[in-house]
Amino acid sequence: MDSSQKIRIALVGQPNVGKSTVFNMLTGLNQHVGNWPGKTVEFKIGHLDYENSQIELIDLPGIYSLTANSEEERVARNFIIQEKPDLVIVIVNAANLERNLYIVTELIALDVPIVIGLNMLDVAGRQGFKIDVKVLQAALNIPVVPLIASRNQGIRELINVAKDLAQDPSSYAPNRPEIDSRYGQVVLDLSHLIKDCIEPSFPVDWVALKLLEGDQEAFEKVREACPQKWPEIEEILKHHEDAILEITSARYEWIARMEHAAIVRPRVGRIVLTDRIDRFATHPFWGIILLFAVFGLVFFTTFKIATPIVEWMQLQLVLPAANFMAEALTNAPAWFTGLIVDGIIGGVGMVLTFLPILILFFTVLGALEDVGYLARAAFVMDRFMHLMGLHGRSFLSLFLGFGCNVPAVMGTRIIEDKRARILTILLIPLVPCTARLAVVTFLAPAFFGRQATLVTWLLVVVNLVILMLVGISINRFVYKGQYSPFIMEIPLYHLPNLRTIGLYVWNNTLAFIKKAGGLIVIFAVIVWALSWFPNGNLSTSLLAQTGRYLEPFGRLMGITDWRLIVSLITSFIAKENTIATLGILFSAREQSQILSARIASAISPAGGLSFLLVQMLFIPCVATLAVIKQETKSWKITLLSVFLLVVISLSVGVGVYQAARLFGWGV
Repeated sequence: MDSSQKIRIALVGQPNVGKSTVFNMLTGLNQHVGNWPGKTVEFKIGHLDYENSQIELIDLPGIYSLTANSEEERVARNFIIQEKPDLVIVIVNAANLERNLYIVTELIALDVPIVIGLNMLDVAGRQGFKIDVKVLQAALNIPVVPLIASRNQGIRELINVAKDLAQDPSSYAPNRPEIDSRYGQVVLDLSHLIKDCIEPSFPVDWVALKLLEGDQEAFEKVREACPQKWPEIEEILKHHEDAILEITSARYEWIARMEHAAIVRPRVGRIVLTDRIDRFATHPFWGIILLFAVFGLVFFTTFKIATPIVEWMQLQLVLPAANFMAEALTNAPAWFTGLIVDGIIGGVGMVLTFLPILILFFTVLGALEDVGYLARAAFVMDRFMHLMGLHGRSFLSLFLGFGCNVPAVMGTRIIEDKRARILTILLIPLVPCTARLAVVTFLAPAFFGRQATLVTWLLVVVNLVILMLVGISINRFVYKGQYSPFIMEIPLYHLPNLRTIGLYVWNNTLAFIKKAGGLIVIFAVIVWALSWFPNGNLSTSLLAQTGRYLEPFGRLMGITDWRLIVSLITSFIAKENTIATLGILFSAREQSQILSARIASAISPAGGLSFLLVQMLFIPCVATLAVIKQETKSWKITLLSVFLLVVISLSVGVGVYQAARLFGWGV
């Protein structure tokens, strides 16, 4: 295929306008997800063959403008300017055209042709909007294609118009907004000053305009590239500090003129379905009740359906595979059999057991996001997250951690700000997942009898208090009290698109298998090796030796039995391993009541409380750490998470036990 037949198209739009639906409709499974070099911001690239043309479609992150207020906006605009795609498709929400057209006013100032995909016309119709597409296209002098992407309507027409314009952009002559005459000469003066020192890929007049708008990245680039001329540039900017207000106002006036003849708006006072639902969904009190009910239903559905599947997979797939290999390797060395059966098959089995939970979780989460509810949930909880310098989107991930920390970490992809995302990822392991709660539920009755319920509740409260204190401390002392502004368009409710949800589930599950799955198997083999060597006996293994070596420190927490310390170490693979390890070491795997009684007899009540606290706060399972590494692309942050949790858990364990000793309780 000739290079002239290859077309590169960027897909741009605000969040929640159906951009991903359009991308998925066009590319299907012929796409891959990656990260921009040196960035945590994701991008998706898809390919399609259309009428003898090979089209590469780049799905840029959702943005509200081309001003560098976020990492996403910097990535998107720098791609358009520096990579110079053949064309940009802008997806806009027909029911919120004024806000969505703002990015168009910035894009048409760049030297790249654009096509507008006017999406959600069905939703706009239900809201009372009537749009004459031909009149709007004539006003803009830009191709406008009507879409209902969720029904695959207009998609073929969109790519056809885009392909034709990309191949022959000679007819492209958009109606551009004009800058106020008072600032025209200022832009010319700034352009003259910077034209010889900025990168050739950046349009000079566009950079000058961004300087007037107060764009921080433009400031930094020009200051660095033009150090001798910067004092003069800065002096001009000081005399026009209010320019951004005039520029923004001029753009909205231009938008109003474009819309005037093309749009009939709903009558004043009309209450639509979205308004009715949002009276409840975004209410300060009832909105929180609904939020907890929705996510309670998510957890119930996910684990109610997934748990039987997981058990079936263990009984019908993992155990038969392990037994088959054990029989096949009867004559092989014992260490080799253990490596294959317990290490590799056990590690792969652990990955498999996560899949039903992840698939169901991502299905429900994708549906909630596609229908428009997740934006409401983030809005409701926003004010409660301010204390930690976070916003509502971070709460969603933290709350989901009660089910499983793995999808909770992966769910931080909805957080645009890099600082807020990293802080949220560091805090998620402090949310007690169901596996940790299962361990506590098993041991608390043996340690505390009738007070077990109260103790378990207090343990969860302590976890959440520590989470908040850690979040406040990191934000205050590391990030110097920064706060991420929470700017999010609240989308209209609409029916979810099954194709979009299916591809969302597929891409996220595949990413887990490719990246996190491999690390889980590797760590499983490492822990198996530590439990086997040097002589194949767990009680004398390197793992046991480590436990005995740590016994003196364990005594500071009231944990005087090395077997309990070893169970904490093995919980690194999976929190449920705590009970499995204790079952092996206390020789009571089949009789849970006897096992819990034997464990209780090996530790004092104060030591038991300390042990459970450490268990709740200790480093997360290997799957969570693998996903932290996957999502942050940083071993530094992953190891920081481990260090932070080790220090917190052991400090709390020592502190609680020593306080109990001081007051003579349960020692």
